[in-house]
Parts: sequence; structure tokens; C-alpha cells
Amino acid sequence: MSERPTKERILAAAEELMLAKSFHSVGLNEILKAVQVPKGSFYHYFDSKEQFGVEMLRHYLADANAYKRGLLLDTSTEVNPRRRLLTLLESNVARFLEHGGKCPCLVMKLASEVASFSEAMRQVLADGQAEWVRIIEQVIREGFEKEAIAELRDAVLTAGLIDALWCGAMQGAIISRRPDPLRSALDFIARDLIPAP
Repeated sequence: MSERPTKERILAAAEELMLAKSFHSVGLNEILKAVQVPKGSFYHYFDSKEQFGVEMLRHYLADANAYKRGLLLDTSTEVNPRRRLLTLLESNVARFLEHGGKCPCLVMKLASEVASFSEAMRQVLADGQAEWVRIIEQVIREGFEKEAIAELRDAVLTAGLIDALWCGAMQGAIISRRPDPLRSALDFIARDLIPAP
């Protein structure tokens, strides 16, 4: 198996470093040291730290949304779409706990930091979030069709509410370093937003 290309290695290393710290606190030298490449390699691929941030977020969101699409839209492991969505959210609670009560998601970690200084990075985050909401919407529509969700609701509105509720709950969990807000959000989503028949 061949080694990942240098650009891919730089992006992956930066994602890990920034998840542990922040966008502004991670310097170029720290990223390059992690992947053991010279500074010229960075500027071969990226014109500036902002342009690098845009590409890093695109890379992260492409992987994250592909993962979510695979779990939520693939019926081969679980035919019930409601169960697939709730299982994904339950796995997010487990990831939060595995990270010791710290943010397990680069988007959540960097959103307020980078959206205020970079319109380009903010737009990538907005596009990634919109894609995530569309994935949830597809699962909800499938749930209606398969009668796995009790009531016909506005799938677009419900998907947006699930995303907003989950983001707020994650923020509360990070601040308190406790999973309780996530568990409460999960219970509300299961009981009130996508109830079983």
C-alpha cells in the first residue's frame, strides 16, 4: 500500500493538532514537524494559512459527511432509518466520552473561532453543515416512507432542528464536561422529533 500524498498528510496532521488545540494556536512549524516535511512543501500546496484552513475544513467535512452518508443511508446493516440515526447520535456520545469530555468534532471546535475572521472558512463550514442537514433529511424521509417514524413531519424543518439541538447539546456537554446534555437531546430527538410508530 502506498503512502498518502504529502498534501493529505499535512491536512490530516493539522486536523489532529487543531482538534487538540485551536486554529490560531497551531503554527506552521508544528504541523510540518508532525509530518516531517520542509516549509516549502506547505507553500507548494497552500498560498496562506487561511487558504490552508479552507482546504483543511473541506477535507475534514468531506470525510465526515461521507462517513455519515455511509452509516445513515446504507440499509445493508440496519434497515430501520430511525434506528440508524439514533445509533449515530449514540456513537457521538461515546466519542465525547472517549475524548474525556472534550470536543470530538473539528467543525464544532473551530466554528466560532474561524467564522469570525474568515468568510471563506465560514462558507465551507456552512456548506458542510447544510450537507449534514440534507443527510438527516433523507433519513427522515426514508423513515416516513418505511413507517419507522410515527408522524409525517416537515423533514427539512425536523432535520434542521435535530442539527441545531445536537450542536447546542454538544456545546453544553463540552462546557460541563458531562454527557448529560447530549443524552437529554438524544431522548428528546427520539421521543419528540422522530417518534417511533
